[in-house]
Amino acid sequence: MIKDITLGQYIPGDSFVHKLDPRTKILISLIYIIDLFIVNNFKGYAFIVLFTGVAVIVSKVPFKYIYKGLKPIFILILITALLNIFMTSGGRIVFKWHFITIYEQGLKLAAFMVIRLIFLIIGTSLLTLTTSPIELTDGIEKLLNPFKKIGLPAHELAMMMTIALRFIPTLMDETDKIMKAQMARGADFESGNIMQRAKSLIPLLVPLFISSFRRADELAMAMEARCYRGGEGRTRMKQLKFSQRDVVACIVIMLLVATSVGSRFWI
Repeated sequence: MIKDITLGQYIPGDSFVHKLDPRTKILISLIYIIDLFIVNNFKGYAFIVLFTGVAVIVSKVPFKYIYKGLKPIFILILITALLNIFMTSGGRIVFKWHFITIYEQGLKLAAFMVIRLIFLIIGTSLLTLTTSPIELTDGIEKLLNPFKKIGLPAHELAMMMTIALRFIPTLMDETDKIMKAQMARGADFESGNIMQRAKSLIPLLVPLFISSFRRADELAMAMEARCYRGGEGRTRMKQLKFSQRDVVACIVIMLLVATSVGSRFWI
Protein backbone atom coordinates (compact mmCIF):
# COMPACT_ATOMS: atom_id res chain seq x y z
CA MET A 1 0.00 0.00 0.00
CA ILE A 2 2.90 2.34 0.72
CA LYS A 3 4.10 2.15 -2.87
CA ASP A 4 0.59 3.04 -4.08
CA ILE A 5 0.86 6.61 -2.75
CA THR A 6 1.33 8.86 -5.80
CA LEU A 7 1.12 12.24 -4.06
CA GLY A 8 4.36 14.12 -4.75
CA GLN A 9 5.35 12.03 -7.78
CA TYR A 10 5.95 13.69 -11.15
CA ILE A 11 5.57 12.07 -14.57
CA PRO A 12 7.41 14.00 -17.34
CA GLY A 13 5.41 14.66 -20.48
CA ASP A 14 4.56 17.14 -23.22
CA SER A 15 0.77 17.11 -23.00
CA PHE A 16 -1.49 20.16 -22.93
CA VAL A 17 -1.78 19.89 -19.14
CA HIS A 18 1.99 19.54 -18.66
CA LYS A 19 2.60 22.72 -20.68
CA LEU A 20 0.20 24.84 -18.65
CA ASP A 21 1.70 27.52 -16.42
CA PRO A 22 2.01 26.11 -12.86
CA ARG A 23 0.09 29.13 -11.52
CA THR A 24 -2.80 28.24 -13.81
CA LYS A 25 -2.79 24.62 -12.64
CA ILE A 26 -2.67 25.60 -8.97
CA LEU A 27 -5.56 28.06 -9.34
CA ILE A 28 -7.60 25.58 -11.39
CA SER A 29 -7.02 22.93 -8.70
CA LEU A 30 -8.23 25.29 -5.97
CA ILE A 31 -11.33 26.26 -7.96
CA TYR A 32 -11.96 22.59 -8.73
CA ILE A 33 -11.82 21.64 -5.04
CA ILE A 34 -14.16 24.50 -4.05
CA ASP A 35 -16.56 23.49 -6.81
CA LEU A 36 -16.58 19.90 -5.54
CA PHE A 37 -17.98 21.03 -2.18
CA ILE A 38 -20.38 23.65 -3.55
CA VAL A 39 -22.25 21.29 -5.88
CA ASN A 40 -25.09 19.42 -4.17
CA ASN A 41 -26.79 17.45 -6.94
CA PHE A 42 -25.93 14.65 -9.33
CA LYS A 43 -26.40 16.80 -12.43
CA GLY A 44 -23.61 19.08 -11.25
CA TYR A 45 -21.32 16.15 -10.46
CA ALA A 46 -21.91 14.78 -13.95
CA PHE A 47 -20.13 17.88 -15.35
CA ILE A 48 -17.29 17.42 -12.83
CA VAL A 49 -16.89 13.75 -13.81
CA LEU A 50 -16.79 14.73 -17.50
CA PHE A 51 -14.23 17.50 -16.86
CA THR A 52 -12.00 15.21 -14.77
CA GLY A 53 -12.14 12.41 -17.33
CA VAL A 54 -11.17 14.77 -20.16
CA ALA A 55 -8.36 16.26 -18.03
CA VAL A 56 -6.91 12.81 -17.30
CA ILE A 57 -7.08 11.83 -20.99
CA VAL A 58 -5.54 15.11 -22.18
CA SER A 59 -2.75 14.89 -19.57
CA LYS A 60 -1.76 11.45 -20.94
CA VAL A 61 -1.11 10.25 -17.38
CA PRO A 62 -1.45 6.43 -17.27
CA PHE A 63 -4.65 5.42 -15.52
CA LYS A 64 -2.70 3.05 -13.26
CA TYR A 65 -1.24 6.09 -11.46
CA ILE A 66 -4.72 7.47 -10.85
CA TYR A 67 -5.87 4.09 -9.55
CA LYS A 68 -2.78 3.72 -7.33
CA GLY A 69 -3.53 7.11 -5.80
CA LEU A 70 -7.06 5.99 -4.91
CA LYS A 71 -6.19 2.55 -3.47
CA PRO A 72 -4.88 3.80 -0.08
CA ILE A 73 -8.12 5.68 0.66
CA PHE A 74 -10.61 2.96 -0.28
CA ILE A 75 -11.09 2.07 3.40
CA LEU A 76 -11.57 5.75 4.29
CA ILE A 77 -14.15 6.11 1.52
CA LEU A 78 -16.01 3.00 2.70
CA ILE A 79 -16.07 4.17 6.34
CA THR A 80 -17.25 7.65 5.30
CA ALA A 81 -20.04 6.17 3.18
CA LEU A 82 -21.22 3.83 5.96
CA LEU A 83 -21.21 6.60 8.58
CA ASN A 84 -23.30 8.85 6.36
CA ILE A 85 -25.72 6.05 5.47
CA PHE A 86 -26.40 4.94 9.04
CA MET A 87 -26.02 8.26 10.87
CA THR A 88 -28.07 10.55 8.59
CA SER A 89 -31.86 10.72 8.76
CA GLY A 90 -34.30 12.50 6.50
CA GLY A 91 -36.54 11.78 3.54
CA ARG A 92 -38.33 8.50 3.00
CA ILE A 93 -37.20 5.25 4.62
CA VAL A 94 -35.41 3.05 2.08
CA PHE A 95 -34.58 0.11 4.34
CA LYS A 96 -35.56 -0.87 7.87
CA TRP A 97 -34.56 -3.94 9.85
CA HIS A 98 -34.82 -4.00 13.64
CA PHE A 99 -32.79 -1.02 14.87
CA ILE A 100 -31.18 -0.38 11.45
CA THR A 101 -32.90 2.32 9.42
CA ILE A 102 -31.57 3.73 6.17
CA TYR A 103 -33.02 6.98 4.87
CA GLU A 104 -32.98 8.40 1.38
CA GLN A 105 -31.09 11.48 2.60
CA GLY A 106 -28.38 9.25 4.09
CA LEU A 107 -27.82 7.44 0.80
CA LYS A 108 -27.70 10.74 -1.08
CA LEU A 109 -25.21 12.31 1.34
CA ALA A 110 -23.04 9.17 1.29
CA ALA A 111 -22.92 9.26 -2.52
CA PHE A 112 -21.93 12.94 -2.47
CA MET A 113 -19.12 12.35 0.06
CA VAL A 114 -17.75 9.38 -1.91
CA ILE A 115 -17.71 11.41 -5.14
CA ARG A 116 -16.05 14.35 -3.38
CA LEU A 117 -13.29 12.23 -1.83
CA ILE A 118 -12.55 10.31 -5.04
CA PHE A 119 -12.34 13.36 -7.28
CA LEU A 120 -10.50 15.39 -4.64
CA ILE A 121 -7.70 12.81 -4.73
CA ILE A 122 -7.77 12.60 -8.54
CA GLY A 123 -7.59 16.40 -8.90
CA THR A 124 -4.71 16.89 -6.46
CA SER A 125 -2.82 13.88 -7.85
CA LEU A 126 -3.15 15.24 -11.38
CA LEU A 127 -1.56 18.52 -10.23
CA THR A 128 1.56 16.87 -8.80
CA LEU A 129 1.80 14.23 -11.54
CA THR A 130 1.95 16.89 -14.28
CA THR A 131 3.97 19.60 -12.49
CA SER A 132 7.63 19.28 -11.56
CA PRO A 133 8.71 20.31 -8.02
CA ILE A 134 10.64 23.32 -9.39
CA GLU A 135 7.63 24.56 -11.36
CA LEU A 136 5.38 23.99 -8.36
CA THR A 137 7.73 26.03 -6.14
CA ASP A 138 7.86 28.90 -8.63
CA GLY A 139 4.10 28.86 -9.12
CA ILE A 140 3.30 28.91 -5.40
CA GLU A 141 5.87 31.67 -4.80
CA LYS A 142 4.47 33.85 -7.60
CA LEU A 143 0.94 33.45 -6.26
CA LEU A 144 2.06 34.35 -2.72
CA ASN A 145 4.20 37.33 -3.79
CA PRO A 146 1.38 39.92 -3.31
CA PHE A 147 1.21 38.91 0.37
CA LYS A 148 4.83 39.96 0.93
CA LYS A 149 3.54 43.45 1.68
CA ILE A 150 2.03 42.16 4.92
CA GLY A 151 5.20 40.27 5.88
CA LEU A 152 4.39 36.83 4.50
CA PRO A 153 7.61 34.91 3.62
CA ALA A 154 6.39 33.76 0.20
CA HIS A 155 9.60 32.13 -1.01
CA GLU A 156 10.24 30.25 2.24
CA LEU A 157 6.66 28.95 2.41
CA ALA A 158 6.74 27.81 -1.22
CA MET A 159 10.08 26.10 -0.68
CA MET A 160 8.90 24.25 2.43
CA MET A 161 5.65 23.09 0.79
CA THR A 162 7.45 21.82 -2.30
CA ILE A 163 10.19 20.05 -0.33
CA ALA A 164 7.50 18.36 1.76
CA LEU A 165 5.71 17.16 -1.40
CA ARG A 166 8.96 16.12 -3.04
CA PHE A 167 10.03 13.94 -0.13
CA ILE A 168 6.72 12.09 0.32
CA PRO A 169 7.66 9.35 -2.20
CA THR A 170 11.19 9.19 -0.72
CA LEU A 171 9.88 8.74 2.82
CA MET A 172 7.35 6.14 1.65
CA ASP A 173 10.14 4.17 -0.03
CA GLU A 174 12.26 4.48 3.12
CA THR A 175 9.33 3.26 5.25
CA ASP A 176 8.86 0.24 3.00
CA LYS A 177 12.55 -0.67 3.25
CA ILE A 178 12.60 -0.33 7.05
CA MET A 179 9.38 -2.35 7.38
CA LYS A 180 10.79 -5.19 5.27
CA ALA A 181 14.05 -5.14 7.25
CA GLN A 182 12.18 -5.30 10.57
CA MET A 183 9.91 -8.09 9.31
CA ALA A 184 13.02 -10.05 8.28
CA ARG A 185 14.14 -9.73 11.91
CA GLY A 186 10.85 -11.13 13.16
CA ALA A 187 8.77 -7.97 13.65
CA ASP A 188 5.00 -8.43 13.26
CA PHE A 189 2.99 -5.39 12.17
CA GLU A 190 -0.33 -7.09 11.36
CA SER A 191 -1.40 -9.40 14.19
CA GLY A 192 -2.68 -8.49 17.66
CA ASN A 193 -5.09 -5.84 18.94
CA ILE A 194 -4.84 -2.10 18.38
CA MET A 195 -2.46 -1.49 21.29
CA GLN A 196 -0.16 -4.32 20.23
CA ARG A 197 -0.07 -3.02 16.66
CA ALA A 198 0.71 0.48 17.93
CA LYS A 199 3.62 -0.85 20.02
CA SER A 200 4.91 -2.84 17.06
CA LEU A 201 5.27 0.40 15.09
CA ILE A 202 7.99 1.71 17.44
CA PRO A 203 10.79 -0.26 15.68
CA LEU A 204 9.53 1.32 12.45
CA LEU A 205 9.03 4.92 13.60
CA VAL A 206 12.36 5.38 15.44
CA PRO A 207 14.64 4.60 12.45
CA LEU A 208 12.27 6.49 10.14
CA PHE A 209 12.55 9.67 12.26
CA ILE A 210 16.33 9.30 12.46
CA SER A 211 16.53 8.85 8.67
CA SER A 212 14.26 11.88 8.10
CA PHE A 213 16.39 14.12 10.34
CA ARG A 214 19.54 12.90 8.60
CA ARG A 215 18.05 13.67 5.18
CA ALA A 216 16.97 17.12 6.36
CA ASP A 217 20.48 17.85 7.65
CA GLU A 218 22.07 16.66 4.40
CA LEU A 219 19.65 18.81 2.39
CA ALA A 220 20.42 21.88 4.51
CA MET A 221 24.17 21.35 4.09
CA ALA A 222 23.78 20.88 0.33
CA MET A 223 21.76 24.12 0.05
CA GLU A 224 24.35 26.04 2.09
CA ALA A 225 27.18 24.59 -0.02
CA ARG A 226 25.42 26.01 -3.08
CA CYS A 227 25.20 29.44 -1.41
CA TYR A 228 21.45 29.34 -0.96
CA ARG A 229 20.36 32.51 0.83
CA GLY A 230 16.62 32.63 0.21
CA GLY A 231 14.65 34.24 -2.57
CA GLU A 232 16.15 37.74 -2.52
CA GLY A 233 18.00 38.46 -5.77
CA ARG A 234 17.40 34.95 -7.09
CA THR A 235 17.18 34.55 -10.87
CA ARG A 236 15.51 31.75 -12.81
CA MET A 237 16.55 30.00 -15.98
CA LYS A 238 12.90 29.56 -17.02
CA GLN A 239 10.56 32.51 -16.50
CA LEU A 240 6.87 31.79 -15.99
CA LYS A 241 4.67 33.18 -18.76
CA PHE A 242 0.97 32.87 -19.42
CA SER A 243 0.03 31.65 -22.90
CA GLN A 244 -3.10 31.06 -24.94
CA ARG A 245 -3.43 27.53 -23.52
CA ASP A 246 -3.69 29.03 -20.04
CA VAL A 247 -6.53 31.29 -21.20
CA VAL A 248 -8.30 28.26 -22.71
CA ALA A 249 -7.87 26.29 -19.46
CA CYS A 250 -9.26 29.20 -17.39
CA ILE A 251 -12.28 29.51 -19.69
CA VAL A 252 -12.94 25.77 -19.40
CA ILE A 253 -12.81 25.80 -15.57
CA MET A 254 -15.11 28.83 -15.47
CA LEU A 255 -17.58 27.01 -17.73
CA LEU A 256 -17.38 24.02 -15.39
CA VAL A 257 -18.16 26.16 -12.36
CA ALA A 258 -20.99 27.95 -14.17
CA THR A 259 -22.65 24.72 -15.34
CA SER A 260 -22.11 22.64 -12.18
CA VAL A 261 -23.16 25.36 -9.75
CA GLY A 262 -25.90 26.57 -12.09
CA SER A 263 -27.39 23.07 -12.11
CA ARG A 264 -28.61 23.77 -8.56
CA PHE A 265 -31.23 26.10 -10.05
CA TRP A 266 -32.31 23.87 -12.91
CA ILE A 267 -35.70 22.26 -12.69
